[in-house]
Amino acid sequence: MNNTPRLLPEFKTCPAVFAVKNYYQIMVPVKSDLLFCVTVGGKSYYDHSNGIIRSSTRMHRVNVPMSELDKAGEYTVSYRKIIDRKPYFPETEEPVSAVYKFRSVPKSGRINIYHLSDTHGNFDLPSAAGTYFGEETDLLILNGDIPDHSGKVENFDLIFRLCEAVTGGSRPCIFSRGNHDTRGFYAENIADYTPTENGRSYFSFRLGRIWGIVMDCGEDKSDDRTEYGHTVCCHEFRLEETEYLKEVIKNADNEYNAPGVEYRIVIVHNPFSFTMNPPFDIEQELYSEWLRLLDENVKPDVMLAGHLHTAEISHKGGRLDSKGQICPVIVGSKFSTNDKNVMTSFVGCAATLDKNKMKVCFTDDGHNVIFSEELILK
Repeated sequence: MNNTPRLLPEFKTCPAVFAVKNYYQIMVPVKSDLLFCVTVGGKSYYDHSNGIIRSSTRMHRVNVPMSELDKAGEYTVSYRKIIDRKPYFPETEEPVSAVYKFRSVPKSGRINIYHLSDTHGNFDLPSAAGTYFGEETDLLILNGDIPDHSGKVENFDLIFRLCEAVTGGSRPCIFSRGNHDTRGFYAENIADYTPTENGRSYFSFRLGRIWGIVMDCGEDKSDDRTEYGHTVCCHEFRLEETEYLKEVIKNADNEYNAPGVEYRIVIVHNPFSFTMNPPFDIEQELYSEWLRLLDENVKPDVMLAGHLHTAEISHKGGRLDSKGQICPVIVGSKFSTNDKNVMTSFVGCAATLDKNKMKVCFTDDGHNVIFSEELILK
């Protein structure tokens, strides 16, 4: 974006502002040990552990109430680089800070959303596609398999590079974990490098007129597959997620039935209404239960997904309706590679909410519209 502020010396990227529940998690990857805080409307929010400001980390996060940042329209990030954190009279450098403008999701009129998933470690073409709306971007969704795997901790930097390229730290973002993110030495640490609700990768969020839920299918094959080497327990994870969904439903009046909610969106990497061929045909009973709970209670307008490496919209009874689709399913990520497995083109999804409609455009890295369709929402 044109208003991207200068990059501070110890930051790898500018901050990303992620939506979780009714607060923003402002996160930034850093190069060295430093003390970090965010100031909004004169109040400072710290990255701390029980009152001790954290420094021995390469990823900082602070939680800021949405209402406060939305009202202020800007936030200041500050850090002090650590010289020597000794028990008495620790030494730090002078503070360094920068102000970032911020614009919340519009309270009226159109809402422009760009959806990226399955970038699989690539930056150039996905980031080019993601800038389709330019300054008119209102929300960025990163829907899984952004790095190709979690084998290196620096792979998580791509999440923040894409947020920086599309939003410049000035718009809200949503992150959803994909199945490739569950693989590799640092897969168990991804919650430290991405937005979560108390460490959980599934959560609801509220952005103005939008209520949404981020769901997480975990791996796409059964836990006992030899390729996982006894390292995953995703079935148990999904059972816990089912109980979370039931809790959301019990709290409906503060969630999807809250005053002012106009749009209800499910964000999930794997479109679980679709049953793939073996060995990917897992959890049919459990996923059917998720669909039932969502259909009878939440009644979502759309489901945004990736995973299939396609750019398509499936309506009820369509290609992705294996278990009883409850709403249109939009799969918004398609790419091509050459014979050396180098990405040569990328298509993401640009979606505009306006009144009771969603205009969906699949756009490529040159901002060309490949296909579009207007959905009438319930």
